[in-house]
Amino acid sequence: MKKRKGCLLCGLQISKQPFLFNMMEKPRLIELVKRIQAIAHLGLVYGGNEYDQQRYTDLQDITRQMLTIITNEPLEIITNYYLQKKEYITPKVDIRAVVFNQHKQILLVKEKEDSLWSLPGGWADIGFSPNEIAVNEVKEETGIDVTPVKLLAVLDKKCHPHPPEADYVYKFFIQCNIKGGDFEDVFDILEKGFFSEDALPPLSLKRVLPSQVALMFRYLEDPLKPSVVD
Repeated sequence: MKKRKGCLLCGLQISKQPFLFNMMEKPRLIELVKRIQAIAHLGLVYGGNEYDQQRYTDLQDITRQMLTIITNEPLEIITNYYLQKKEYITPKVDIRAVVFNQHKQILLVKEKEDSLWSLPGGWADIGFSPNEIAVNEVKEETGIDVTPVKLLAVLDKKCHPHPPEADYVYKFFIQCNIKGGDFEDVFDILEKGFFSEDALPPLSLKRVLPSQVALMFRYLEDPLKPSVVD
């Protein structure tokens, strides 16, 4: 009997038999492909040189081919779907983590972009839940490990005196508890620290307002306070 060739890269056996996807795994595979699509899109938006741009374009093409295999939809339909311009526009989501220490001080980070302070956080990424994003942002921006506890507020930026901007934004504030880790240097964060309510540094108003930080302290005083939703 002739031996089948072994794939050195993945440890799988190459065979002439058609590969069948486990139907239970298809939703997970699609979510992973959507995540890669999002990474490729961000790379095309923020990528710095023509070589990176080409790599991200190749990634988009590959993921679309993967979707044709997973879904059995023709490549043309998949491609047209992602090129579709008449999509229903929805708000962007900004996730902010609310972290207090044992001294009842709140965690803030100094952004390199404007040298002003904010709650750790950023735009929601495809493939991650709001809780996961809050945890990831705190880790990436400070080095501290946290556990999500409670959704404190969902605020519509138009209802609050933020500076004007092009995007329509919902802001999620998620309380997290510290479970370990230490402050680490990060390329886009100048400083980080814990602050009491009466000694806040200058805030980045496009990211967080003094009134919103004050609201977070009210939850520290009253853990049973209901979530606020605009």
